[in-house]
Amino acid sequence: MKEAVSILVVDDESSMRTYLETILSQRGYKVSSVKSGKEVLELIEKGLEYSVIILDIMMPEIDGLVTLQKIRELEYDFPVIMLSALGQASMVVKAMKFGASDYTTKPFEDEELEITINNVLEKRKLIEEVKSLEKQLDEKNSEEYFVNVSKSLEEVKETARKIEDTDVTVLIHGESGVGKEVVAKYVHSSSLRRDKAFIKVSCVALPSELLESELFGYEKGAFTGAYIPKPGRFGLAHQGTIFLDEIGDMPMPLQSKLLQVLQDGVFTRLGANEETRVDVRILAATNKNLETAVKERTFREDLYHRINVVNLHIPPLRKRKEDIPVLCEYLLQRYNRKYNRKIKSLSKDLMKLFMKYDWPGNVRELENMIKRVIVLRDESPILAGLAGLAGKAQKDIEKYSDSSLPPASPAAVSLKNISRSTVKEVEKEIILKVLDQTNWNRRKAALQLGINYKTLLYKLKKMI
Repeated sequence: MKEAVSILVVDDESSMRTYLETILSQRGYKVSSVKSGKEVLELIEKGLEYSVIILDIMMPEIDGLVTLQKIRELEYDFPVIMLSALGQASMVVKAMKFGASDYTTKPFEDEELEITINNVLEKRKLIEEVKSLEKQLDEKNSEEYFVNVSKSLEEVKETARKIEDTDVTVLIHGESGVGKEVVAKYVHSSSLRRDKAFIKVSCVALPSELLESELFGYEKGAFTGAYIPKPGRFGLAHQGTIFLDEIGDMPMPLQSKLLQVLQDGVFTRLGANEETRVDVRILAATNKNLETAVKERTFREDLYHRINVVNLHIPPLRKRKEDIPVLCEYLLQRYNRKYNRKIKSLSKDLMKLFMKYDWPGNVRELENMIKRVIVLRDESPILAGLAGLAGKAQKDIEKYSDSSLPPASPAAVSLKNISRSTVKEVEKEIILKVLDQTNWNRRKAALQLGINYKTLLYKLKKMI
């Protein structure tokens, strides 16, 4: 979707800036412009991000080559397309050495520029996919937090061990945040495919029109903008394992294509005339009741039976609180290493509150709280939040104890609402504290909080 592509034009000639803004906006891009290298550096240092920067080589004060060098010195890897005039071949060579993604020579045709933009975006996408795969391969051999003492999770591990020499399809279900991906990685690492790729696809993170190309790929020329072929996640997972997270949200037309892969091991890429054969093991996860979805005809019954050969249920954290101490110990070690901290243990008061809390966000919520304690070296915001939650919950229980309504139902609803509001308040307090510590440098604050920069901007927008 072009509207999601932001382009910054940097050129000292106002006529060129106006021309580029006009033609690129007409093609659906989000375009802005500045007239100097100094301005673009100021925007970047403020935390603004761009899909592509179009940068003129010849500019007064700070030319395009120096601007490009400074962008790379700041460790920003935005794709940069250099604009050069005829006879500037030596400068173009230097620009490519300094990290330019591509270049185009003035004067140029509109279509020529758009092809260049699409090429650098496709290259960027492929680089990100490779990095993602490398990260997944690194994580494959690292310890995950599938640590437990509870009998329920020990039974899950035992089942995984029983099927370790098979390629049977596994359905993992449980509430959001319980650790379904961790279980999937455990199943993969216990299998005969442990040395091959583990590829994750979120069926809910992408719109339906993009999910098909993400799963199955496409051929060059399959649609406008498909300048190079894409193998797709199934192609990348060949001889390994693909993990379909939140499969209950997969659109019905794609369910049919997935069923074909499960039955025959083949699929057809967009724009292709021939089928592609793959050898892939499928693990799937959902927080939905797929039996209900089958009855409501939002999930194919034949696909449900295909993926539900072995079923692993992951109980919520509130039903296995005996796992909380060992999870805390593991997470402390993990994030002490990551953030170079030396916090040996949590206080007895905090652990006591952890054992009383209902954990609506499950293990993910616990992980975030441990991360905050380590990053901030301060338990007090979380202690205050959980203590306040416990006090409010007790008042609600007392409030409804003499009510004519069934006592369990209203109290549960109140606890849920209170949990959400209290967690938001604690989160807000922590974010503001870190922003103060970093003099409101949002990029540094995001790094300290252990969240994505764009996620921090979104949270700040919600807070205002």
